Amino acid sequence: MATTHTTAAPRAPLSVPARPPGRRRKATAGSGRLAALLISPTLLVLTIVVLYPTIVALKDSLFGTPGLDPKTGFVRDTDPFVGVENYTAIFGEAGARFWNAFWNTTFLTVTTVALEAVIGVAMALVMHRAFQGRALVRASILVPWAVPTAVSGLLWRWIFNSDGIANAVTGQHVLWTTEGFHAKVAVIIADVWKTAPFIGLLVLAGLQVIDKAVYEAAKLDGASALRQFWHITLPLVKPALLVAVLFRTLDALRMFDLPYILIGAQKTSVETLSMLAQDQAANVRFGPAAAYAVILFVYVFLIALAFVRLLGANVVGDDDAAPKRGRRLLRRRTEVAA
Repeated sequence: MATTHTTAAPRAPLSVPARPPGRRRKATAGSGRLAALLISPTLLVLTIVVLYPTIVALKDSLFGTPGLDPKTGFVRDTDPFVGVENYTAIFGEAGARFWNAFWNTTFLTVTTVALEAVIGVAMALVMHRAFQGRALVRASILVPWAVPTAVSGLLWRWIFNSDGIANAVTGQHVLWTTEGFHAKVAVIIADVWKTAPFIGLLVLAGLQVIDKAVYEAAKLDGASALRQFWHITLPLVKPALLVAVLFRTLDALRMFDLPYILIGAQKTSVETLSMLAQDQAANVRFGPAAAYAVILFVYVFLIALAFVRLLGANVVGDDDAAPKRGRRLLRRRTEVAA
């Protein structure tokens, strides 16, 4: 008896009805409105704190100082409109003082941030290790950062006094708070002492998210402590370190209170752009002071923009970067073992 086989016809795939485009647009528009509502307080604060003062400073930089009008011979009660004369004067008649302040600002920024990065990483490594009394060590390291800058300046002014602790330790008689390169050294030491813990704190946060399995795999491969630091710790903590360096760079470019209190005003050795702008404002020359402030703002903005453009996601923050690098290291170790 022959059996017949019947082949079932292929079943047509189920088709999922497409979502109407109008509903998708409504969902996207609703998310956009929610996002705009959530960030509106931040945008409002930034407008009040950053945008409005910047616009006012730019406007004031186009006006001169009241005084005798050479054309009429009368005294002007209002600030005259001078256009870009304040800027041309900065790069012309007042060019020597401006460039001195510019190079002082740049030198102090580069030197202090570099030293703070190295010392901050060392502090983070010490605070990250497990040992008895770690809480006390962490507190003592972070104390300088909690001290107000004005208090820190007065403290270091006493240390760098002619008969202070610095000269007693070195056995020299250096007038630290007078003109000269030693004034720069005093500012650098005081600034590094105060703000290196800030970098150490951010780097410590980066160290605490590194998987311990990566170090265990490196130890099994026979990597020394130095190789572990150079090939594991430093690459994995790089995003946090770069963010810390960016914040400190932008802060150091606006340095004012520490050299002003520690060394004093109108000192050629340590006069920064912020001190120069304040000196003009104190002499009721608000137009040139605003011009200096605008130039400093542009300088800081360009540094921040270059930092973000060159380093990209490392500064903005890539949450998946550290786990991916850790998995790559573990995979490499497995391949070597096989």
